Amino acid sequence: MRARLIYVVGASGSGKDSLMAYARNSLANAGQVVFAHRYITRAADAGGENHVALTPDEFESRRRAGLLAMHWQSHGYAYGIGIEINQWLAKGITVVVNGSRQYLETAAQRYCELLPVWIEVTPAVLRARLLARGRETATEIEQRLARAPQTALTVRPGKVIHNDGELAVAGDALVDFIRGCCGATCAMPGDGQKIERSAVMRCA
Repeated sequence: MRARLIYVVGASGSGKDSLMAYARNSLANAGQVVFAHRYITRAADAGGENHVALTPDEFESRRRAGLLAMHWQSHGYAYGIGIEINQWLAKGITVVVNGSRQYLETAAQRYCELLPVWIEVTPAVLRARLLARGRETATEIEQRLARAPQTALTVRPGKVIHNDGELAVAGDALVDFIRGCCGATCAMPGDGQKIERSAVMRCA
């Protein structure tokens, strides 16, 4: 039986990488959960998530060979998720991926098991975090804020986790959601109902 594909998205500065690292550490001994590494054309020591660094030529070679289940471009880098996730899902293992908001609809069309998780913060908190990390100018930060509306309810419904406060609060919410998705049902907001695994599988 195939399991859930939990697709985590959030604006730059929302704390998505930190939350996923928190959940990954918390669920390290959970045999039915795997966190997929992303393949990125970015140096391994660039900071942020624990990814697999590829040169642009290596990335393109893997893409042409059909080794990437998903792939997209963002901010001058190529991002990919390997086809190994298909094998994990087929074994009934819940897979958590660090996704792209722009690629969400394409991913959802390819994987009916996909459940989005939206990491959201208020504009004031997002601005403060972007300023604190010092990567962008003030103008670039305002441009980022303009590209990061609260879109969870307007693009595709999913689990919304607010990350304005302590990391552990939002981190535990993400961990609890992932654990819940390893069972027979997975609670999703919006209609107050639970999505049955059998119902999800009918679209495969």
